[in-house]
Amino acid sequence: MEKHESLIDAIHYRRSVRVYDNSKEIDSEVVKKCIQQAILAPNSSNMQLWEFHHITSKTPLKELMIACLGQPAATTAKQMVVVVVRKDLWKQRAKSNLNNLQDTFGNKPKEKQSSREKFALNYYGKLMPFVYSDFFGLFGYLKFIISWVAGIFRPTYRQLRNSDLRIVAHKSAALAAQTFMLSMAAEGYDTCPMEGTDTLRIKKILELPLSSEINMVISCGIRKPEGVYGERFRIPFEKVYKHW
Repeated sequence: MEKHESLIDAIHYRRSVRVYDNSKEIDSEVVKKCIQQAILAPNSSNMQLWEFHHITSKTPLKELMIACLGQPAATTAKQMVVVVVRKDLWKQRAKSNLNNLQDTFGNKPKEKQSSREKFALNYYGKLMPFVYSDFFGLFGYLKFIISWVAGIFRPTYRQLRNSDLRIVAHKSAALAAQTFMLSMAAEGYDTCPMEGTDTLRIKKILELPLSSEINMVISCGIRKPEGVYGERFRIPFEKVYKHW
């Protein structure tokens, strides 16, 4: 196992490892440190609508292996990290941001607040409740129609339906997941983000509410040579790079 101090080295080292070496343990404190680095990832409006479940105990690991459909990346993993989207916690997250801003600005009376301070406070006190509030999807469609009409006359934000906000939350969680995997690569540890999972069973194993959503299950360990399935293949750069 070799640490990689430069970002480019970590990027090149990181592969989706399907088979781990069972004879080599990984330090759970190092994995925890990588999760701490993951929460520094950029995310929409700093709402941080995520949770990271770090699984090291044998019983839940075995249950997760089954819920991951018995794929080798799961059955040979030493630990797992489940990235969970918690859009249902938007009120608490918005309140936390608002409290932080009030502490930062010193709870000034409105007449002494700068325009920047007023905007920031209104952003979490009024705009985020408007964006995230919904009633069985109906309010979301009403907001979408309003934004569509407004968009005829000027550029406007349009991702206001519940389905749109789910995508936003999952994008933010995926950014954190990638940051975690690169942090693990920097430590010389390996990971594999797994899509083939029974997400309902995973929520039951982790005692998560139905309103939560599984973004990604990431297995962790130290690779066996055969755990990397060949050389990395990518579509030629000129086919995906568009310069305007």
